[in-house]
Amino acid sequence: MGALLTLDRLNVFYGAIHALRDVSLTVNAGEVVTLIGANGAGKSTTLRAITGLLTPASGRMVFDGEDIAGVAAHKLVARGLSMSPEGRGVFANLTVRENLEMGAYLVRDRAAIAAGLERSFTLFPRLKERSKQRAGTLSGGEQQMLAMARALMSAPRLLLLDEPSLGLAPLVCQTIFDTIDSIKAAGTTVLLVEQNANAALKHSDRGYVLETGGVILEGASAELATHPRVREAYLGEGG
Repeated sequence: MGALLTLDRLNVFYGAIHALRDVSLTVNAGEVVTLIGANGAGKSTTLRAITGLLTPASGRMVFDGEDIAGVAAHKLVARGLSMSPEGRGVFANLTVRENLEMGAYLVRDRAAIAAGLERSFTLFPRLKERSKQRAGTLSGGEQQMLAMARALMSAPRLLLLDEPSLGLAPLVCQTIFDTIDSIKAAGTTVLLVEQNANAALKHSDRGYVLETGGVILEGASAELATHPRVREAYLGEGG
């Protein structure tokens, strides 16, 4: 399948700090692609640039054949790009169902909204059980499920996931990664930023390794998982 998203020599600054340095990557339709790297490597900055929350100083970002540099975040959602942010960002005082409906704020077709809710509850049965509960009273894992489901309510072609397993118990992490597999199987392309490099490489097709704002390695996830530098730096193994 062809490229759905292409970044070409992307540069982003925070004031005088050069946060992204000539970052180039490709996400093909139907893939799960992961970005791994240490804290401060530029992973989340990359996602913020893609979603229009940061303006690149230079470089191109092409989504579905169109240059999206400078396009407002809400317009990108309308074009089929959605993100589940780091920290979840659920609306604590709204119910689970109301949070999901907020994710469909650009959707005018009631049948499509109903289908989105059904999809969310199929992917995450626990959300259906808690649909009338305020989001702020959910566990961390349930809030992560809600953030992912909310991002899917706009039926995106590309779903960006920023640290979905952060701070979660191992069993809940496994549920999250199994759900990423299901999302891919249902036809949604995924760009995954994840500190749990081991799980990220197991549940993705290809990966990019970022260090100090630049791509230092790229390739098939299975190959990256055996690369000595990746094993030593990110998988906690020697050699």
